[in-house]
Amino acid sequence: MDSSFRHLPSVDRLISDQRMQRLEEEYSHPFVLQVVRQHLEEVRLHIAQGGLPPSFDQLVESICERLDSLAEPSLCPVINATGVLLHTNLGRAPLSQEAIVAMEECAKGYTNLEIDVDSGKRGSRQVHIQSLLCQLTGAEAALVVNNNASAVLLALSALAKGKEVIVSRGQAVEIGGGFRIPSVMRQSGAKLVEVGTTNRTYLSDYEEAVTPSTAALLRVHSSNFRLVGFIQSVTIEELIQLGERYGLLVLDDLGSGCLLDTARFGLDPEPMVQHSIAAGVGLAMFSADKLLGGPQAGIIVGQGSLIARLQRHPLARAVRIDKIRLAGLAVTLLHYLKGEAETKIPVWRMISASPAEIEERAQKWRQFLGGDVSIVDGESAV
Repeated sequence: MDSSFRHLPSVDRLISDQRMQRLEEEYSHPFVLQVVRQHLEEVRLHIAQGGLPPSFDQLVESICERLDSLAEPSLCPVINATGVLLHTNLGRAPLSQEAIVAMEECAKGYTNLEIDVDSGKRGSRQVHIQSLLCQLTGAEAALVVNNNASAVLLALSALAKGKEVIVSRGQAVEIGGGFRIPSVMRQSGAKLVEVGTTNRTYLSDYEEAVTPSTAALLRVHSSNFRLVGFIQSVTIEELIQLGERYGLLVLDDLGSGCLLDTARFGLDPEPMVQHSIAAGVGLAMFSADKLLGGPQAGIIVGQGSLIARLQRHPLARAVRIDKIRLAGLAVTLLHYLKGEAETKIPVWRMISASPAEIEERAQKWRQFLGGDVSIVDGESAV
């Protein structure tokens, strides 16, 4: 083994190789030097574990490949051929061209993110988005954070820490990536109280669980699975009536954040934000990068007094949205206000596309690809 170690080239010898010299010119000496040392350390560990030492050329080639791999951005465009329009692992909703332009403009330089250009005084980044959200949803106030998990965490932390929050057992869900409602609730300091069964929950289940320590009733939309068959659930209107009777907040985690009626497009009905606000929920929380069709963000709309409490909470700064996504979200919301969401926002263009349009697109792909390509009927999921 000692002999194997002795045959390893020095860092200087590796750096002086012409192939490495090319990389030093392309990148930088400190970067190349760091990678060479890291790679040699890994090779020594490999030999110590009984592995064979590489030849000089093998070592140089592997270092070159490692450098090229590190210097090449790994995030890249892909073609979504999964049949799922809002695929989480593929980045969810593609953005409208107008939203992309707005984000690019904000990324280029300085913006009026948190300054009133007329008075010169500090302002709030939320002013760029709040009126749009209130206009679209009918809410008194709005707050935007970096994603919906943050929105739920912030709401529970600010409004229910140390208190009980009642949730139907069938809604204590995991929505992917390990995001579980019970875990988020535990992190917020609120105490989860599950009621009912997985498939059937009645209003009486909620009412029987109310105690002096109860702060809120939480509805969670199970957007990535459905219960069918022998099921029973409580409507948001019924929850609100119960909340009013006992002086409890009603929080609505809508998940996908739908502003258009999906039934118009032949899809299963999705709960709409406007309906929750009109029904009287305290707060509704939802994602911006699902059915809304915008960049990743978490949106909270509802009663002004509750939004104000969230804004004052220390966690609000930790989960705030950045200027680039804020710009893209504002333009996306404007598409809805202008009545052009179905034509401008890619996910709604895809959802509203007719079979004839899809077949025409498939025929173009068939001609482009050539060879033995067949077009068959299929179904897509949102």
